[in-house]
Order: sequence, then structure tokens, then C-alpha cells
Amino acid sequence: MLSYTLLVNREHPLEPDYIPDDLVYVDIPFHAPHDSPKRMLRRQAAKAVQELFHRSIEMKVNLIGISGYRSYQRQQQLHTGSSYVAPAGASEHQSGLALDVSCPAVSLELTEEFAHTPEGKFLHDYAPLYGFILRYPQGKEKITGYAYEPWHIRYVTKSLALYLSLTGMTLEEYHAI
Repeated sequence: MLSYTLLVNREHPLEPDYIPDDLVYVDIPFHAPHDSPKRMLRRQAAKAVQELFHRSIEMKVNLIGISGYRSYQRQQQLHTGSSYVAPAGASEHQSGLALDVSCPAVSLELTEEFAHTPEGKFLHDYAPLYGFILRYPQGKEKITGYAYEPWHIRYVTKSLALYLSLTGMTLEEYHAI
């Protein structure tokens, strides 16, 4: 079982045969078929994201899950060479700890405009309280190796998420300490 704080990127890829052994379906609003692997996360991340989404509903913020777990093979199919799509093995989605989120205000698209919606602002402010970081922040593209993605959250535990949020560090910077 891989650590929740594991660094996954182009320099630190997962093995092609890695599949988390504690994947569960997440009970949140999702834009994917009920039996889709996209609806899956590792058990602890799933519990935390359900709590985050419950809080968003209380605050009348309409978050929708778009894509959670993605196999190595599925990532191979999606990789286009763009800075938005990681090559197979280098995608955090394969870890079962990452989730792309959107909202109706941006037609459920994964777009930078999401950051300016009430949902995007909620995610920025509240995700760390539930153990998630915005994994690819604006202005840190050279450090993360990926374009700004205000919709991509990654479970790292509450304590690390709060630390990274307060310091403004990325997971790469944290691992370099």
C-alpha cells in the first residue's frame, strides 16, 4: 500500500501494474456512469471527499465529481502530450488519491474558469480542511511540471494538506525538504 503523501509525477511514476487494493466507489454527485472506475478512490480519500462534498451541500455549493481513479492503461489512452494530461504512470489518478471536480456553472468542464466560480473558491478554501490540496496551483507550473488545474484535488491527509496550504508549498517542494 502506497503512502498518502507519495509523490507521483513524471520523475516519480507508478508501476504499470499498480492498482490500489482499497478502492471504493465514492458516494458523491458524479458525472460518470454508476459502475465507472472514475467514481472510485482509495477508502480514506473517499471518506474525506464525501465529508468535503457534504460540507459543500450545506453551503449550497454544487460540486460534481468528474474523474477519480484511472488505470495505467486508461491513462495511456488519454495521454495526448499536452501539459494537462500526464503520461501513463505519472498520473495521480492511478494512485486512487486524486479527483477532478467541476460544476454546472462551467458546464462540468475542466477549465481554469472553475477557479472563479463559488465552487472553485469553496474548493480552494475548504479542501485542505478535509485532507486535500489543489495539486497544481497557479504560478507553480515549473515546479510541478503540469499546467495550472484548479479542479484537481489530491488527498494527502489533513495535517499535510493544512501545512502545504499555509506554506504555499507544492508536494514537490515538500518532498525536497
